[in-house]
Amino acid sequence: MAFVELKDAQLFHRWDGPENAPVLLFSNSLGSTHRMWDPQLEAFTSHFRVLRYDGRGHGESTATPGPYSIEQLAGDVVQLLDALKLDRVYYCGLSMGGMIGMCLGATHPARLHKMVLCNTAAKIGTPDVWNARITAVQAGGLKAVAGPVIDRWLTAAYRTAHPKAATQRATRQTVPPFETRTSARNLPTSGSPRRSSPEPTTPPRLPRTGAH
Repeated sequence: MAFVELKDAQLFHRWDGPENAPVLLFSNSLGSTHRMWDPQLEAFTSHFRVLRYDGRGHGESTATPGPYSIEQLAGDVVQLLDALKLDRVYYCGLSMGGMIGMCLGATHPARLHKMVLCNTAAKIGTPDVWNARITAVQAGGLKAVAGPVIDRWLTAAYRTAHPKAATQRATRQTVPPFETRTSARNLPTSGSPRRSSPEPTTPPRLPRTGAH
């Protein structure tokens, strides 16, 4: 198992794909691990050296005392890149990983070639919504919210057509160690720290949106 030593934690990471290919960094959603990207590996490792990691408080990485902020989690990514001697990477973040990507784009644009932000926003949810989920997880573990989460991730038609994939997703959502006190209480409601503050030193960007 590969870990990077941060200033106050250990961050688990994993490499896949050819060593001489450009690096694509995947950042996962709240309550999941690097394995959420398993289904995409075959397609992307034909073009990229894929780097995945477990965020602070998730999977094999350290769960330090909280609360955490998006800026802190973005700083963890910068430390990861520094430790692995990566000047710039391609970046793909989903949900919370997308929020981390927004922060990176605002504060460390020179570390990114391009980034893809999936199923995310500068602010996600409300305090009431997240506090209810936190209470449920603290009382019953991740299994308490796995069902509703999978319902949001996968349509009923997909779950019917791909029952094995749906079961695997649900299992991964219930297994990883996850520190609810530190990981969920602050993140989704605080949002991206720069959503209303354009960074004048950031290079011009061309955002594109899409649906499937």
